[in-house]
Order: sequence, then C-alpha cells, then structure tokens
Amino acid sequence: MQTTLRSAVSFEGVGLHSGKPACLTLRPASAEHGIWFKRTDISLGDTLIPARWDVVEQSPLCTRIINKAGVSVSTIEHVMAALAGCGIHNALVEIDGPEVPILDGSSQPFVSGILARGVREQYAPIRALEILKPVEVRTPNGWARLDPADRLVIDFHIDFADEAIGEQEMALDMANGAFVRELCDSRTFCRKADVDMMHANGLALGGTLENAVVVDGADVLSPGGFRHADEAVRHKMLDALGDLALAGAPILGRYTGFRAGHAMTNTLLHALFATPGAFRMTVCDPETAARLPGSGVERHEIPAVA
Repeated sequence: MQTTLRSAVSFEGVGLHSGKPACLTLRPASAEHGIWFKRTDISLGDTLIPARWDVVEQSPLCTRIINKAGVSVSTIEHVMAALAGCGIHNALVEIDGPEVPILDGSSQPFVSGILARGVREQYAPIRALEILKPVEVRTPNGWARLDPADRLVIDFHIDFADEAIGEQEMALDMANGAFVRELCDSRTFCRKADVDMMHANGLALGGTLENAVVVDGADVLSPGGFRHADEAVRHKMLDALGDLALAGAPILGRYTGFRAGHAMTNTLLHALFATPGAFRMTVCDPETAARLPGSGVERHEIPAVA
C-alpha cells in the first residue's frame, strides 16, 4: 500500500548554493497526493510545485523545480532520495526559502527524521513505473540508460582526475532498505578548484568542509576524510535515486549512469516518457512491493555518522 509519514518533522539549515537559511518541514499527505513542495515564505500566487520531471529547470549543480508562476525550490535531490529510499509516496514539503538546507551534505538527517516519526500505510495501492525497453541518452562526456528489470537497480561509474576520487563504480539492488544502509550517509563532494570557481561566481555560498567533501588532488580537505572509500560514487547513486523519484512513481528497471549528473538523468526521464512503449504503469502486488526501495526498512539500519 502507499505510505506517508505518521507526523511532521522539520529540518533547519542553509542552502548549499544560496547560503540562505531555510526551515523545511515534511508533512503527511493523503493517498494519491504524491510529493509536492510549498513555499511558505511567499504569500501571493501559486506557491505549490509538484516534484515531477517535467517541471525541472536543468542545472549541472543541483535539481531545481519551478512552477508556471516562477516559484522554485532548488537542491531537492537529497530530500527526494530520502523520501524514495524510505518508501514514502505521499508528502507535502513545506519550505520557507528558495533552497533545501544542505544539512551534512547527505540524505542521512532526512532519513533519520522520517524514520523517527514512522511510516503510515494508506488505503491505496502502489503503482510503479515498469521499464519495458531500453532508453538511453548521451553527451560527449557521458551517458545514462534505463533497462527492464523486476526491481530498481542503480549502476554508476565515475572518473575524476583527482587522485582522492579517481575511477569508481558501484551497482546496488535498491530493494529492502539498501538505500538507507548503503547510500544515505554519503555526502556531496567537489574539487577545490571547482569550489573556488563557484565562489567567484556567487555560488556554493553555504558550502563548508562540514557539509561537503572537498578534495584537492590526492588530498581530502574535509575533517575526517571520506565516510566510505567510495563515498563519491555512492553519493552519485544517492543523487540518481532522488532525480529518478521525479518520475512520480517507483521505477522497476535498471538505471546505468556513466559520468552522468542531474541534467542527464532528467533528460533520460524526458526520453523515457517520449518513447512509445518504453514503460507501463503497474499496480504492485505484495511480492513486487517488497522489492521497492524502502520496503521493510527499520530505523536501526541507519548508518551512524560522526
């Protein structure tokens, strides 16, 4: 059955790129509601934005959604990954600013808050988006692809010049709480040269060595180093789950990303929905629902972080 939170939970912090403070509150929502964002700091006009692939304003740095009135929320990928990874289908995300707080740079704080409140089943079946044939998009630097599978598998490959990251690859069956156990604590990362460039262009104003892993060649500048030796590729997989959640339903299929990012994953969703016969919506029986991200996850499975 579809799910929502048992009660509301709030998070306070600053936006990674804007540096502006924000309070985000996840609220329960009725069955069939889906995930919607609401800007509570705006009093006039349409302040609601659906968490959906076709309202994304593409950016290489984050995922930003915007409605027809021009109201937007950016850097939604980590909270979207947490909702998908905890199996939450319906929620209202209230926020009093233009950017989701970065917190520690991962989804772990959102996951902890969601599971602390608990998950409530609702009287409506889960519908999943079943991939029926391959869909692929490419750029000169990378590619992303969806293939048929009976569950969501994310397979990601990255390759960075910095020795601290280098070439990493990981594939993970996202069923049965794998996101919470394996990916949710992996933080956003960046190269020091990129940080310097972003600062010069008025970006990453809220970034610190505590909410992002900063590398410079072979050196990791953030205190404590990586949480996982392959934290970088794990975070890319986290981002991919959050961006795929904008399909509007859990995906039954294999996502493969080779040097992919937010914009490419969104382009892939556009290609999927534009390709006749590439997918179908299916009502999940109990066996299928048990293979979805978040099914059966328990609070004690959240990784402890320093």
